[in-house]
Amino acid sequence: MQLKKSFYLARMPPTQAESVIKNIIREIGQECAAHGEIVSETLVAFMVKAVVLDPSNGFNTDRTLVKGDVQKLVKLCVTRLLDSKNPSLDTIKMQVYFDMNYTSRAALQSVFPQAELGTFLTLSKKDRERQLKELTMIVTGIRLFNRDCGKGGEGIDDLPAILQEAIPATTQHVDSQLEVVQDQAYRYTAILEKVAKNPLLSQELQPYMLKEALYNVRQYEFFLQIILSDIITCAQEVEMMIKQLGAQLEQLKFTVKSKTAVPTSQVFPIFIALSNLWTSFQDETVLISILSNLTTHLEPFLGTHELFFPEKVMQALLDGVTVKTDVCRMKEHIEERVNLADFRKLEWLFPETTANFDKLLIQYRGFCAYTFATTDGLLLPGNPAIGILKHKEKYYTFNTRDAAYSFAENPENYIDKIREKAKKNAELIQLLELHQQFETLIPNSQMKEVDKHYIKPIAKCESSTQTDTHLLPPTIVRSYEWNEWELRRKAIKLANLRRKVTHSVQTDLSHMRRENCSQVYPSKDASTQSMREASSQVPRPQIYVAGFRGGHTKTTYEVKVNLTRAIDET
Repeated sequence: MQLKKSFYLARMPPTQAESVIKNIIREIGQECAAHGEIVSETLVAFMVKAVVLDPSNGFNTDRTLVKGDVQKLVKLCVTRLLDSKNPSLDTIKMQVYFDMNYTSRAALQSVFPQAELGTFLTLSKKDRERQLKELTMIVTGIRLFNRDCGKGGEGIDDLPAILQEAIPATTQHVDSQLEVVQDQAYRYTAILEKVAKNPLLSQELQPYMLKEALYNVRQYEFFLQIILSDIITCAQEVEMMIKQLGAQLEQLKFTVKSKTAVPTSQVFPIFIALSNLWTSFQDETVLISILSNLTTHLEPFLGTHELFFPEKVMQALLDGVTVKTDVCRMKEHIEERVNLADFRKLEWLFPETTANFDKLLIQYRGFCAYTFATTDGLLLPGNPAIGILKHKEKYYTFNTRDAAYSFAENPENYIDKIREKAKKNAELIQLLELHQQFETLIPNSQMKEVDKHYIKPIAKCESSTQTDTHLLPPTIVRSYEWNEWELRRKAIKLANLRRKVTHSVQTDLSHMRRENCSQVYPSKDASTQSMREASSQVPRPQIYVAGFRGGHTKTTYEVKVNLTRAIDET
């Protein structure tokens, strides 16, 4: 849990403010140790911020922290940390412990010939580390293969078998714990509903801290759900890896068979793959162990329930009360829905009109915002089927339609009430995921998600589109023929054409009989200017030649006739 420099130290230089915070945390830790209570610095830091946020403690955030404020802050923090009969403190301790110990699914992350040893020693440190790691993986793969063949691999645990036995056992334990804590949460909720309807009963039961007990079991329930989700994912991963391990060993056996020598380029990659797979098995084993231990160590944070609410007390409080599960509460109002016509300016989302409806990040971890604000902190699960209200890019659910209508009239009013309630009960900040409103108290596991863009709904609507019938050019072969007899006919035709010859002849009648063409320049008028006017014109030569086309005899006779007129005749 990260504690940023508080706003009341804003006027100090950064180094001085950080030093003051460390001194306050150290002094509180020493005071608690003197009373026999060992607390971590993370828990103290969270408690410091929780005390400052609570308006009932009277810290003025607009002025610089003075010595009297420090002494008051230390005293209040020590008092709250030493209160061993407070469910609220147990919830905060549980949140801090889970945040500090929860591990996500992130990975817990040829042999050199003598002649090449000198070359290896001359490599850089980084390259040597890489080759040594590769060598280790190859040796691991060889040992795993020998173990599978029954020829070695002594001392290697059967991790797949261990995981196949540990995962169901851990799942069963978490399921049983989840069932118990949910039943306890349903009973507390039923009692608080009864109290909310009877103000006199509320004053009578105030010392029991029922709401703080409800927050405690709900927080434990959510942590168990996170652990169970990781275990289910682990089981799926292990099942897939067992199949991959069998396939890799079969491939290796097929490659090696009874050969005395196999190229390293064929077997070394498989050995490395086996080593990586086995490392994944080891990671899953460690993860299951961590999740199992985490479940076990979270149980002591529920100790105050047996002290405050033994079975006799619970039976007396439950007299005349019907205990309902979260599912039953949703089914009671399954037919209720928000009428969009009643809200023209607000956006409501429904399952049939929103594509990613189930993936929306609901505010307050899915609890009804209106009920929590109007009943001073009662947690009732919201029913998304009634309608999800979208307000300032955030989404809210409600347990009834009346609650949805009331909240929609003035959302900011109820949001402010919830924020003020969280200041008084600091465990609500993580329980209801209010880290955006209290950024100085953000779990380490969620620090990187402060500025994360949440999934936005994808609204559905009726639409139509038109596409081309054929997006690509047609590939139809027009010359294709499926008829066998037509193919035979074409084949015969082609075969006959191969035996055909084209002949050409020339006859006497066609000898020198062809059309001729010639190009001439037409006459044009021209004039010249001289000292005196004169003109002359000579006759145009005209010569007729006959007999070019031949006649009835083989000998051709040509006749030339000069038809040019004499000059004096012009």
